[in-house]
Amino acid sequence: MLVRKSLLAAATASVLAMAPASAQSLRYANQGDLKSLDPYTLNESTTHAHLGQVFEGLVARDKDLKVIPGLAERWETPEPTRWRFHLRKGVKFQNGDPFTADDVVFSAERVRKKGSNLQTRIAPDAKVVKIDDHTVDFILTTPNPILNSQWDTWYIMSKKWAEANNAAEPTPAAATTPSFASLNANGTGAFSVESHQPGVKTVFKANPNWWRKAEHNIKEIVFTPIGSDATRVAALLSGEVDVIEPVPIQDISRVDSSPNAQVMKGPEIRTIFLGMDQVRDELLYSSVKGKNPFKDVRVREAFFKAIDVELIKTRVMRGLSAPSALMIAPQLFKHSGDFTRPKFDPDGAKKLLADAGYPDGFEVTMDCPNDRYVNDAAICQAVVGMLARVGVKVTLLAQPKAQYFAKVLKPGGYQTSFYLLGWTPGTLDAHNVLFDIMGCRDDPKSNRGEANLGGYCNKKVDELADKVLQEPDTAKRDLMIKEAFEIGAKDFGYIPLHQQALAWGVSKKVKLNQRADNQVLLYWATKQD
Repeated sequence: MLVRKSLLAAATASVLAMAPASAQSLRYANQGDLKSLDPYTLNESTTHAHLGQVFEGLVARDKDLKVIPGLAERWETPEPTRWRFHLRKGVKFQNGDPFTADDVVFSAERVRKKGSNLQTRIAPDAKVVKIDDHTVDFILTTPNPILNSQWDTWYIMSKKWAEANNAAEPTPAAATTPSFASLNANGTGAFSVESHQPGVKTVFKANPNWWRKAEHNIKEIVFTPIGSDATRVAALLSGEVDVIEPVPIQDISRVDSSPNAQVMKGPEIRTIFLGMDQVRDELLYSSVKGKNPFKDVRVREAFFKAIDVELIKTRVMRGLSAPSALMIAPQLFKHSGDFTRPKFDPDGAKKLLADAGYPDGFEVTMDCPNDRYVNDAAICQAVVGMLARVGVKVTLLAQPKAQYFAKVLKPGGYQTSFYLLGWTPGTLDAHNVLFDIMGCRDDPKSNRGEANLGGYCNKKVDELADKVLQEPDTAKRDLMIKEAFEIGAKDFGYIPLHQQALAWGVSKKVKLNQRADNQVLLYWATKQD
């Protein structure tokens, strides 16, 4: 019997040794779930990365975040308000249907529909015109020299597939019942979805007909959400999974000292910040009735000065964060060094609250994800304690990101009074922050301010953002950006906290590329036997 087992083991080893390098299964775990496969449900980096294994945009970004051709092999601007994209020929969706201009026009319409969380990808008044099967024009009302800079995550869907499966409408993040597009996918990318069980497991299979030359040797990706930090780390160290994101800060040294895994570290360009509802006449979740305390700049300044970002850095982030004075990472704006964050001043915060008519503070609920950013719930808990010291009683509602985003984003009605959010500008440009996060959302015909959950609004910022978009002179443009950020800082419209650090746990058998946008893209992964 032992001989037979030994022979079987030897035969198995021989088969594995002869298997091609592509025959590898990679197991990946993240702290958050992949709820929907609909590429327009959630404008969030982790979701974009998951779906980027399956779908592709007209453009892509390389390993250094440079814009490169994707489903469009080239493009030009025959005039300032018209972009022409020449589509790649011979590309097929994973069900075998050809990719054509009809899919681009359809996707441009779908991404701007109600329920989409990516409406800012294309202006609502832009016209998308099919010239022929492989040429599409985008006709704008005003010039936009960075039009395609975040189209690497505007993924193109199959018109025929979507219409045949009653999936022509986007699936909103607040949807309570799954749509066909949230449970199934049909892209042109490196992997196809074999099975999807939200909250349990998603299995991706290599696409043998991918138009690109594969740089990976992965035959299968098995994604499992593991919310527990301890369980996620244990799975990596035991070899149960090959890649985890993120590695809890407190476990970085333990992973690095293990024999079979290591932590890939680096700076991230995501800014973590706090926002306040400045639109409603009465907050949804507060003890203050008949008025909104956050409409008073003194209250917003008091909250800002009550937060000790250095303590968050040392105690919560264990040194792995860079406190920020701005709503953008310093790598993305050259004049960031000209800004200084107001000092932590709890006594000053108390005085500001008293001057505003709240000498005893007030109560408010804070919305926070507990599985999206590094130590997100712990950051929120620290903020709760800091505000308590100035008399503000905060009730913390920390939820998994699926429930959190369903509640606070536009499709859910911006149902929040005070919240924590993180933002990486998809264009890697300050205009994105000025438009999406700091832009007024009072015009129903515009998608400006789509991610402005608290409704901060200063029309001067909007005017500057519009000029920034069209200004060709870099020096003049940077000064406009600086002026807009100065206005936002004076208004205390937001409370920037920090840029977090990247920390991926990776088996020593796996090689990955780590980008500063924190997208774990496994079509660049290789795994040894």
